[in-house]
Amino acid sequence: MQALLNRVEKEIRHGVFDYASTFPASTKAARFAEFTVTGGVSQQQEPVNCIEVVRDPVAVMTPTFRDFSKTWRGEMAPQWRRLHRESVDTIFKAHLLPAFSDKPVATIGKAEILAFRAALAELPGRGNKKLSAPSINKVIGIPRQCLVEAANRFGLPDSFKGINRLKARRPDIHPFSLQEVEQILAAMRSDFRGYCAVRFFTGMRTGEINGLKWKYVDFDKELILVRETFAAGEAESGAKTESSLRDIPMLPTVKEALLAQQECRHPESEYVFCTHDGNPIDAHNFANHVWYPLLRYHGLDKRRPYQTRHTIATLMLASGESPEWIARLMGHTNTQMLFTGYSRFVPNLTRQDGLANAGLLSRRTKTSTGVVPSTPDLESMTSDELRAEACAPARLT
Repeated sequence: MQALLNRVEKEIRHGVFDYASTFPASTKAARFAEFTVTGGVSQQQEPVNCIEVVRDPVAVMTPTFRDFSKTWRGEMAPQWRRLHRESVDTIFKAHLLPAFSDKPVATIGKAEILAFRAALAELPGRGNKKLSAPSINKVIGIPRQCLVEAANRFGLPDSFKGINRLKARRPDIHPFSLQEVEQILAAMRSDFRGYCAVRFFTGMRTGEINGLKWKYVDFDKELILVRETFAAGEAESGAKTESSLRDIPMLPTVKEALLAQQECRHPESEYVFCTHDGNPIDAHNFANHVWYPLLRYHGLDKRRPYQTRHTIATLMLASGESPEWIARLMGHTNTQMLFTGYSRFVPNLTRQDGLANAGLLSRRTKTSTGVVPSTPDLESMTSDELRAEACAPARLT
């Protein structure tokens, strides 16, 4: 393809390009048969835009966006999880195909992408607002992958070069306090109390706990094995990421809840938490008919059930657990997510006054008399104690 492009450009520069002889099978051959490029100008009375002449042959040789996207999605499908495949198909059907369907991929440039993004920004979003920046980025990310692959295959310029993601504010984390957790569990319906207790104290994602089966509960080793998920009405092996496949240790509260659940387990269901007919819990039904009504009744701020996952992470960070251990418990690849999303809940990261450092610098390794000062335990001190330590004279042993 690149060799053909180079030859076409060379012939145009030398004024000898003949579209019909170069692309004899093209349906557009008749369109260009009425002129021959000579010295970059048609022998017709009016000059011809040579850039258009160069671009059309390339466009003819590339598939339409509809055809290429179908091929690309088929090739990518084996490495995508079901929910992601369905999300991609929905984006194509709702946004991408109406905008680019019959356009050859070679004709979709930066200007077309920016115009498409601007049109997305005018669409309605949630709560009578325009489509949010994260939603726009999600939509734009799909054609970015598709067209970058097309550019690599057909030797085209990158249409997305210089197009950055829209800046989006990171969503706030609103975990529950331990007091709120106890209040919720005390007031929760008995058939959902164990379900919520396990959610609060394991950090399992919605799909993970809804897809939890008894064969993945090991009471002897006190472990919960995350191996399957349940979402959008279907069970699926695997998890969100490779690190999401993990073994979660049972805290005493979790083990107690699971043992109580085992006593009243559905005789014909393999799922730990299920409906009266043995099917897995439906996330939307639980949220709309159990979770949100309970929060309203007790005057608690409306928060998604997913905040139960944030709750255990923040409680463990506040209690001083190892960030690496918490990251593994949550199914994170590393600790970056912990410090990015939960930094204000990490002890000492919340202290902004530099008192720990001030207390350390206030004591010299050796005084002028040569006596080594004592070293109090700074980590266990409160802010008031650190202030006093920072202002106090060196303590001698």
